[in-house]
Amino acid sequence: MPIIKSAIKRAKQTAKRHSKNLVVKKDLKLSIKEFLAKPSATSLSEVQKNLDKSVKKNILKKNTASRKKARLSRIAKEAGVTFSTKKATAAKKPAAKKAPAKKPAAKKAPAKKTTAKKTEDKK
Repeated sequence: MPIIKSAIKRAKQTAKRHSKNLVVKKDLKLSIKEFLAKPSATSLSEVQKNLDKSVKKNILKKNTASRKKARLSRIAKEAGVTFSTKKATAAKKPAAKKAPAKKPAAKKAPAKKTTAKKTEDKK
């Protein structure tokens, strides 16, 4: 156990972070196992959400999560999982058009005229 006050604090912080990271890793592994047991679109989205969360919390590297996503989506494709796209359903609905509110043009104040002083030639 460290003796220095800052080192003691750092050890406590490390232990706390370690326990939180274990929870996130355990959730990720559990969701991957559930997906592999029965591939579906909802379980794949859950796994991808957990992977993104672990990248955001710096538990996994970005490329590691990307690689895992690619492998899992390939497994889903081979299993025949169909993906429903929300963009396709949103495209069917007509978009309501809003006219942009125009601001009235600000009138400029007339510029003040400056009178030039006549300079007299000195002899």
